[in-house]
Amino acid sequence: MASPNFGTVIRNVRLPCTDHSEANSAWDIACLGGRVQSITSSGSCIPHEEAVVIEANGGVLVPSLCHSHIHLDKCFILGQCDPLVTGSLPEALKVTNKAKAEFPKDVNNLYARATYLIRESVESGVTAMRAFVEVDTTVGFTCLDMGLQLAKEWVEVCHIQIVAFAQEALYEFADSTEPGPNYNLLCDAASRPGVSVVGSAPWVEPDRAHALKNIELILTLAEKHDLHADFHLDYNLDPDAAPMVWDVLQQMRQRSWCKSSGKRVTIGHATRLGLFSGEEWAELKRATDILPLEIVALPQSDIYMMGRADPSGRVPVPLAGRTINAPQVYRDHGVRVALSVNNVENAFTPQGSLDPLTLASLGVALFQVGTEPDWRVLLRSVSTTSKEAIGIMHGGSVSGQQADEGDGIVPRVGDPADFVVVHGARRWQSAVLSPGFDRTTFYKGNVVARRRAQRWNANTGGEITN
Repeated sequence: MASPNFGTVIRNVRLPCTDHSEANSAWDIACLGGRVQSITSSGSCIPHEEAVVIEANGGVLVPSLCHSHIHLDKCFILGQCDPLVTGSLPEALKVTNKAKAEFPKDVNNLYARATYLIRESVESGVTAMRAFVEVDTTVGFTCLDMGLQLAKEWVEVCHIQIVAFAQEALYEFADSTEPGPNYNLLCDAASRPGVSVVGSAPWVEPDRAHALKNIELILTLAEKHDLHADFHLDYNLDPDAAPMVWDVLQQMRQRSWCKSSGKRVTIGHATRLGLFSGEEWAELKRATDILPLEIVALPQSDIYMMGRADPSGRVPVPLAGRTINAPQVYRDHGVRVALSVNNVENAFTPQGSLDPLTLASLGVALFQVGTEPDWRVLLRSVSTTSKEAIGIMHGGSVSGQQADEGDGIVPRVGDPADFVVVHGARRWQSAVLSPGFDRTTFYKGNVVARRRAQRWNANTGGEITN
């Protein structure tokens, strides 16, 4: 940990500057009181004798990473589920619900899986996450209690926003006129200290009318308890399905939900938005310039689950169209889209990694982007844009001022000292294209994680160490 009075100095790092001369230069970053105190040419910073000095050896320093959408209770449960037969969404819901029923019976397993998720994430460079924990008649408050406890335990290492989340329907039946017991539990959960967000999945309701009522209930709860709101929304690729994002925006207008409140409404998945026309994106851009609505795409989950072949074998949507193309949407329409992991090793997302930088690498091939501006969008989407999506940064900095580089991924004096150094990389592009394993994570100017690979091979020799 850094000395509270003398801070931390990160020596000999490369920065993700757009100017190639500056990007190839080595820098020293001095941090004090959780913020960047100075940025100077490497070797020119003279730290106090009691400061913590970290030698980066020419590694690349980028903003720390962020899970803007991850399920703390449902990762790594595939081994606890019935074997998958079709891999379909209905099957994923069925086997997950069965496995979820066992969560209250084995709290130690729940806690261990969540702890592993947090630890691995922090070691990859994550210092902030929005963690969904389910509240319903199946699990009660078991997942919520676990999430709140872990948020406290990791508070000095990672900012963990706990979402009281209703994955199940709030209305029990198609003819229900009042919300049922899941809603009553969610009301209790939303009032608990430590909960930052209330969320739901309106698409699981019996019909569209009840889905719209679901949205109203969640926004009302968020307003009542001064919380962010987060929806799993527009999770389809049906061009005939009216996007519900417009209904959310209409509700926000009616409630005078403004950016100055500091509370955001976020929609996750949002795959239907990938079918938007230019005019629809322009309309969304105008709306989000005024209203604090954020979008988080979940590529690992979306490309696995969406756009499957119909009975005739026809694939209705190409692979890249199954999730939102973040670089293109920003390039063509000026709308920022965060990318997040969502799940790993469960029926919704059997594959993937907890490392957000792997999403950036995936995006290069998936979206076929080969230019540095697009790579910067991808890097930002798993770091700064994701932090903006969960309401802990605004416009690239905590002050809301535009960053010197224009995209908020180059540190400047006064910024939060939250970084990850990717060791072995010698230019920022490598952090996107081929991110290395060896990393050091900084949160509030402190070293909070260090990850190193142990290497040996028969050609270069040496002793094998256990």
